Amino acid sequence: MIAPLAKFIDWHATQLTWAIHLKSVRRWNLDPAKSQIDEAVQFLNGPDFIPAESEPAQLEFHGQKHFTFPTPQPCDVMENNVAYGRLYRCGERWRERPVIILLHGGGDFFNHRYRFPWLVPACHRAGFNAVTLVAPYHFQRRARRLREWSQLRSARAFAQAVAEIRALTGWLLAEGCPAVMLWGISLGGWFAGLTVCRDARIAAAVLAVPGVRPNYKFTRAERIIWRRVREALRAQSPAREALSRTPLNLTLGKPVISKEKILLIEGIYDQFVETDAIEELWQKWEHPEIWRLPHGHVSWMLTPGINRRVLEWLATRLERSAIPVATNIQ
Repeated sequence: MIAPLAKFIDWHATQLTWAIHLKSVRRWNLDPAKSQIDEAVQFLNGPDFIPAESEPAQLEFHGQKHFTFPTPQPCDVMENNVAYGRLYRCGERWRERPVIILLHGGGDFFNHRYRFPWLVPACHRAGFNAVTLVAPYHFQRRARRLREWSQLRSARAFAQAVAEIRALTGWLLAEGCPAVMLWGISLGGWFAGLTVCRDARIAAAVLAVPGVRPNYKFTRAERIIWRRVREALRAQSPAREALSRTPLNLTLGKPVISKEKILLIEGIYDQFVETDAIEELWQKWEHPEIWRLPHGHVSWMLTPGINRRVLEWLATRLERSAIPVATNIQ
């Protein structure tokens, strides 16, 4: 894709994202004395951020594919204490098939509502079950009466997301599925990265244009046309620098799965996530496979055949003698 076009798409998406969330800026507690940044750093550096043990989720199905389960890390927001997802079973003997958990980006209604369901038939043809999972404070889980948003709440939301991915993984494995893989986009890629740094049960992970650390360039105020947002982002800069010195920064961690089972997808014209951060992650994680696409944060999804390529990559990471996976991926 032509670089100016890819950058323009990202710039337009940035402005649209902040236009949608402009009202939420009023909730940000920017007073350093009240933002709970010290508490957030302490929490992220402590054992409660991502505990060693994880219990399987207790899924309750509402129809054939929709399910809910109580979050393993409840908070004070009632709407956010229930995790929502969809399970797209690959035939009647779905328990004999591996599973891909699809993780959407921040505020990413398009992928969650449209692209992921559109991707399901390709997953089934490849022999995979597919699962979607709603991230904390997104969609049905959005807080209706939340007055303030602190750094501590943000840190706990990351912990909650990882805990829910691990709990869902436990349920799928307990059901008999031979392998669970993650395919995360943007914020979902960040969650996937945090998960593979702590949970060796993940068979493979695809991190597409992932967030890497809290002080990434998406927060650079000069990119935003909304004055109130620019001011808020500038005020958050010191807190984000502090958070980037915690395990929330993927470059400070190490995966507990083999690097051969990790795929990074980078858009070289990305205007949301700095490519330098992904390149640093690639270096720190000892050079897992990386695809550097001539696209931006949004337009990488338009790469011809990208879904087929990812599914083929995931299929080759499984032990074919033990796990049935189709070879005619289309």
